[in-house]
Order: sequence, then structure tokens, then C-alpha cells
Amino acid sequence: MKAKDFDQKFEAGEDLTPYLDFSQAKRLGSDRQSISVELPVWLLERINQEATRLGTTAQDVIQMSLAEHLAASES
Repeated sequence: MKAKDFDQKFEAGEDLTPYLDFSQAKRLGSDRQSISVELPVWLLERINQEATRLGTTAQDVIQMSLAEHLAASES
């Protein structure tokens, strides 16, 4: 399909997914690397409590907390 035709379909609000190949798609910034962090038991227990309260994992709580802290420090 030519870019002009693709653009016309996009502008018309058509579903373009049949024309796209998502097999190699990657979300930017989604690469991951594992790290090891030693935490005091009381902190890990508190993180686990928060994870249970939110219905998520301790890893998600840690990631969200770090992201929020870093975003706040940028302001």
C-alpha cells in the first residue's frame, strides 16, 4: 500500500491494523534489566502489605514508587 493510501485510510478513521505487522513491535523504553536489592525486612513487609491492598505485586509497588519519586524530583 502506498503511503498516500494509508494516510487517506487513517484520516477516514479506518482500522489500519490489517495493514500493520506487529510481530517485531516493541514499546519504547520497555527493555528490562534485573537487579538485586537488599531491603530491611520491615520495609519488604510494608511493600507486600501495600501490594496486597492494591491487588498487585511487590515488584509493581516498588516500580511505581521509584517512578513517582523520580518524577517528583524532576519538578
